[in-house]
Amino acid sequence: MSGQSTYVPKNAFAKWFESRLPLIGFARNSFVTFPNPRNLNYWWTFGGILAFMLGFQIVTGVVLAMHYTPDSKLAFLSVEHIMRDVNYGWLLRYAHSNGASLFFAAVYIHMLRGLYYGSYKAPREVLWILGVTIYLLMMATGFLGYTLPWGQMSFWGATVITSLFGAIPLVGSTITTWLWGGYAVDNATLNRFYALHYLLPFMIAGVVVLHIWALHVPGSNNPTGIEKKTDKDTLPFHPYFTVKDGFGLVVFLIVFAWFLFYIPNYLGDADNYIEANPLQTPAEIVPEWYYLPYYAILRSIPSKLTGVIALFSAILIFAFLPWLDRSPVKSASYRPLYRIFFWIFVAVVLGLGYIGANRPEGSFVIAGRILTICYFAFFLVVLPLLPFVEKPRPLPASIADAVLGKTAESQRKT
Repeated sequence: MSGQSTYVPKNAFAKWFESRLPLIGFARNSFVTFPNPRNLNYWWTFGGILAFMLGFQIVTGVVLAMHYTPDSKLAFLSVEHIMRDVNYGWLLRYAHSNGASLFFAAVYIHMLRGLYYGSYKAPREVLWILGVTIYLLMMATGFLGYTLPWGQMSFWGATVITSLFGAIPLVGSTITTWLWGGYAVDNATLNRFYALHYLLPFMIAGVVVLHIWALHVPGSNNPTGIEKKTDKDTLPFHPYFTVKDGFGLVVFLIVFAWFLFYIPNYLGDADNYIEANPLQTPAEIVPEWYYLPYYAILRSIPSKLTGVIALFSAILIFAFLPWLDRSPVKSASYRPLYRIFFWIFVAVVLGLGYIGANRPEGSFVIAGRILTICYFAFFLVVLPLLPFVEKPRPLPASIADAVLGKTAESQRKT
């Protein structure tokens, strides 16, 4: 935990303010002197990167909202106005759209890091569930934002995804009508999606605060999965990890700048530069790349209702990881069998993403169904059964010993 603040105000005003609202002491204790495991690697920098990207997306989104018109007849033209007439509007729009893709890329790395090192296990179950909640809100926000340019892919993507709710028995048609604001995707739909797209990032920011709060109770996990025991196991957040996080952020921003200035449309779809036409369906309706694995799962199942259930289950199942994986060892560094299955799972997700980008025909359909089974088998079969057959490697006695390359078994021998 952050514990009692060690901040001592240096002037009368600071003492007066701190005695009434200990904000500076709280910030210093949480982000300066807070002890972190000394063996954190660069995979842990993505937490700071994600916090930066959330702020970046909110700022650029608010500025874009000042020039955007949420009207089905004017939305597409207002985006063209932003690109052509607003000072640096092209930069803002490309920064926001590419920022969403890079935001999701960082989230997926952050999630895989947690999956690899067992960051979802006790005592961090609530921390993990809050992270899954952020991910769900991001998925919704990204989808809503993709509809706002009101191009062909925006319109038909909104039509396809919202129509999925119609598969829900009894209430499906009511939910779909409510989402549309009528009986078809039209102006009311766009207004609703715009309002929600503007609101949800602030909800995400609120859950992020809870996520950070939950992180500061047990502290960060680390590559060994061992809890910190003494002061030798930790280092203060500043300057050791602020420097590391800062370097990781700079590298990330270089990659971001490359997309932004050299290939800003690489991750988009050309059809979205065509104004929405309800009478002309695009040859291919493909979501953004970060939805493709789930899109492949949806299309792999013949039954619409079962496909929708599988789609949402594929996301929500992450929230149950702390109870599906019962191994007492957290880190895959000490679990040889789990490490193999982890990389198989990554390959399965990448395979589903490739299938989701292609037409659901021929061998792609068969491969999609096989990979869908493999996806759920990892969570429902492999994780629960693996602890019974896996023999983990010896764990270090402490984080400090892990840094020095010592294990508990070698210490007993000496």
